[in-house]
Amino acid sequence: MTKLILFNFITVDGFFETNNHELFWHNLDNEFHEFSRQQLNDADTFVFGRKTYELMKRYWTSKEAMENDPIVAGVLNSYTKIVFSKSLDEVTWTNSVLFNNNIEIVINNLKQKTRKDILLLGSANLSSTLQALNLIDEYRIMINPILLGQGIPLFKPTDKRQKLELIKSKVFKCGNILLYYKPK
Repeated sequence: MTKLILFNFITVDGFFETNNHELFWHNLDNEFHEFSRQQLNDADTFVFGRKTYELMKRYWTSKEAMENDPIVAGVLNSYTKIVFSKSLDEVTWTNSVLFNNNIEIVINNLKQKTRKDILLLGSANLSSTLQALNLIDEYRIMINPILLGQGIPLFKPTDKRQKLELIKSKVFKCGNILLYYKPK
């Protein structure tokens, strides 16, 4: 069975994005892009919530994305994209499928049918839901060397605790630290 892997950036003070939903602080360099391409090669399906789906579609189908990073654009445009949303009526990005409910059933079916890893990118609200349902098999958290002071956390506050086991880490030359965890 394949894994559902959450990959996200956070700041040292634990924020996923600014209060204005800005991501200007992402610390990207050639080493990160190499890691990103490998991570994409190990997957064949992406899972998004509505907001991340709309942002990703807008950028990765643009002329700018095709010129700046044609390899990643090609992957994102060709792979299967599963979108969970209660407000969308349709999804129009190539190879996208919309689900309005039954998250647990959909994810468990994907894990059984998918050949490669399933990547959950962005999508903080969906990440919290999937975490609460114990559906995330691996957490890949990229810590960027910046303090925002305020912002939106990756996970919603909850009374439920989940212990994680560090399985691997990688320090990037730019100062990013990638932590790999699995649920205990």
